[in-house]
Amino acid sequence: MSIRILDAAQFADLTARVSSGSYSQSEQMVSLLLSRGYTVYRAGYEADGAVQVGAVVYTLPMFGGERWEVHTGPLYTDERYLDGFYRALAAFATSKGALELVVRPNTSYRLYDSNGEPTSEPRQDIIDRLVAAGYVHGGLSTGYTNGYGDWRYVKDLSGIETRAQLLKSFSKRGKPLVKKANTFGIKLRALGRDELHIFKQITEATSDRREYEDKTLEYYQKFYDAFGEAAEFMVTSLNFHEYAQNLKESQAKLAEKIAKLEERAAKGKKSGELNELRDQYKTFDVRLEEAQEFISRYGDQDVILSGSLFVYAPHETVYLFSGSYPEFNRFYAPALLQEHVMMKSIERGVPFYNFLGITGQFDGSDGVLRFKQNFDGYVIQLPGAFTYYPSPLKYRVISLVKKVLGRS
Repeated sequence: MSIRILDAAQFADLTARVSSGSYSQSEQMVSLLLSRGYTVYRAGYEADGAVQVGAVVYTLPMFGGERWEVHTGPLYTDERYLDGFYRALAAFATSKGALELVVRPNTSYRLYDSNGEPTSEPRQDIIDRLVAAGYVHGGLSTGYTNGYGDWRYVKDLSGIETRAQLLKSFSKRGKPLVKKANTFGIKLRALGRDELHIFKQITEATSDRREYEDKTLEYYQKFYDAFGEAAEFMVTSLNFHEYAQNLKESQAKLAEKIAKLEERAAKGKKSGELNELRDQYKTFDVRLEEAQEFISRYGDQDVILSGSLFVYAPHETVYLFSGSYPEFNRFYAPALLQEHVMMKSIERGVPFYNFLGITGQFDGSDGVLRFKQNFDGYVIQLPGAFTYYPSPLKYRVISLVKKVLGRS
């Protein structure tokens, strides 16, 4: 059977019939890719009287031809149809003169707990299926290659209905972190399209600090246009005048509690809590001093602390891009964004939350993993990239010419 090009309605029908899928395999992604000048195919594979497999395939110009790619796909109703799809897709790419076809399956190769301990056996059959269809496996890897990684941190939200239940599901370290962040008076809001420069400023500062390439403002604008209500560009902010006032009010209440305990102590009634509360009172003094420093710098304005882009897809919510300003790390604002989007996912009936990339290294070197572990999820290892070469000889000749000309 051959590949059938689907229209938007047919692709939407398939999306509604599958049990899992990525935001990158969506009609919104088709719109985004088209707006950025890519050629895009909605490639479908029909069997047993219906379309059973489909993928968003986009093409990239490369030296000597075109590179075709399926990113975190395809969508499928049953794995038994995948063999036929991969072979048909390879034949379709060949008929269109593609130089190479890269598929990055969204199927779990192996599962791990939050600390990186395996909880399932490797799925060698995923690799074998694609190799048998003529694809070359790029191997299993850790870290990131050309912006891609094969490790995901995720959380199952099914069975959670309330904010209290959600908080209880976080890790031993994550629960107090989120509770404390909620005491600072941090505000959360979604940006409008005309405010996306604020998001760009956050991500640009973060990319400069961490030495990776940021997306352009135009990209974020096109993403906003393509995904509409399915995307939220969220930011956190704090007014330090209001923050200081909250601190003073909380300290005053604490002072009243200390005074009552001191009265009881004077009457011979001991309280082991008294010394702890006195220490907390001193902590308020330190925080008030810090607040005054921020007020001297920022005055009476809402100051942006962090930002994240979230995408609500039918089968999962995705934590896509983010950034923050290190001087505000003590307020744990990014944790509040995570709580917000998980709660909104639950309200929307989306049972799966995808934090996306980690390095796959569990030796303590991955700071991104440490942050995500606060929310007590688990880890999915993807099987990596598979490349089909429609004309291997032509590809080798072009690769040799590129090497001679010094082109990557």
